[in-house]
Amino acid sequence: MNNYKIYTCVALLGICLAATGCKIPAITQRQENNAVPASYHNSSDTTNTASLQWRSFFRDSNLVSLIDTALHRNQELMITLQEIEIAKNDIRLKQGQILPTVGAKIGLGVEKVGRYTSQGAGDASTEIAPGKETPDPLMDYGAMAYANWEVDIWKKLHNAKKAAVSRYLSTVEGKNFVLTNMIAEVANSYYELLALDSQMEIVKQNIALQKNALEVVKIQKEASRVTELAVQKFRAEVLNSQSLEFNIQQQITETENKINALLGRYPQAIPRTQHHFFDIMPAMVQTGIPSQLLANRPDIKKAELELVAAKLDVKVARAEFYPSFGISAGFGFQAFNPSYLVKFPESMLYSLVGDLAGPLINRNGIKAEFLSANARQIQAMYNYEKTILNAYMEVSNSLSSISNLDKSYELKSKEVEALTKSIDISNDLFRSSRADYLEVLMTQRDALASKLELVETKKEQLNAAINVYKALGGGWK
Repeated sequence: MNNYKIYTCVALLGICLAATGCKIPAITQRQENNAVPASYHNSSDTTNTASLQWRSFFRDSNLVSLIDTALHRNQELMITLQEIEIAKNDIRLKQGQILPTVGAKIGLGVEKVGRYTSQGAGDASTEIAPGKETPDPLMDYGAMAYANWEVDIWKKLHNAKKAAVSRYLSTVEGKNFVLTNMIAEVANSYYELLALDSQMEIVKQNIALQKNALEVVKIQKEASRVTELAVQKFRAEVLNSQSLEFNIQQQITETENKINALLGRYPQAIPRTQHHFFDIMPAMVQTGIPSQLLANRPDIKKAELELVAAKLDVKVARAEFYPSFGISAGFGFQAFNPSYLVKFPESMLYSLVGDLAGPLINRNGIKAEFLSANARQIQAMYNYEKTILNAYMEVSNSLSSISNLDKSYELKSKEVEALTKSIDISNDLFRSSRADYLEVLMTQRDALASKLELVETKKEQLNAAINVYKALGGGWK
């Protein structure tokens, strides 16, 4: 009867704890005010380029080979793969907490108690067998199997496992996001290297042109048509261009080393295409519709999975207010003499215990953890919305960049053509004493700067196409 009363009180206590725990406010669902636009500006595509594999998007065999090497050796990617393994092991940990814990133990001990204690008096008065006294000190031999299990009546442990699964999937998407950025970085660096090669060729051609002009000036000085000042001005211009050649060479070395670092290898020459840089055409890009970003962008899917995990964390934290029900059991043999261990049932021991426990004093701590989990859920929701917004902005900016760069490249090409013609005109006028040598110098300088800027614009065109592909979520498939 007393035991019945105790169990009744414990049950009532659990019900009260559960009821008070339910009073903790749940997260307020935020209403979405801003939906993703139905299309991008000035774009009616429905097919998304991101659905293409990167091997189909990049056609340069040398670039494809470099990306392949990076996929197998890039250190940042290898680090991310280990994060996936860590998240996978966390799932196993949460799964283990759901299942019963089973163990076994073997023990050996010795105990000497006082004669004038309740245990000592009991041991002294106990006869194990006729004519045999209880040994003193008393040895203790035992072998036992035991099990503990928390019955997941509130789905706390199952929700914790689901949260671990969501975080594992988010690390997989994180790996895909690293892949996208790495492939885009290798491609951008590769085209930067081609642009530097083109600039180096232009500078060398300009040096040869300036040296010819210097020889003409020297001849005219001998004919007393110009002074030594003109000769020194032309010589300084040649030296300046030669210095620029070494600066570009240094940039080439650094860009090659940057690519080698992405490939996880020590510095070596980077093979590249032999096609003329201006003949390389940017890949055609189809943007699709903005809602496709949700399926293609790994960072958006990662943020979504983190939001799912945060919601499950709130459920786990809320379940801490409710009483937990645990079952423990044990079975084994124990005796003060090894020969008695096999005597059945005298040496046998077993136990079976069920307990219902709930928080009383530490409810403020549990409430604080619940409120923190709730805040992290709201934080994850805002991060998800921010990621979608940033993705849309990246695509919009990249599309605008492609359009403006096309117009800029067309105008810059005409500028280069005009300045290239002006070099021959200025040289002819200089030979006929109808133009000053400073005009020749300025014309050559402007033409060189314009050609270098044209190469830079071409590189930005190629990079813009890559950046749109990346912004749309391509590169990881």
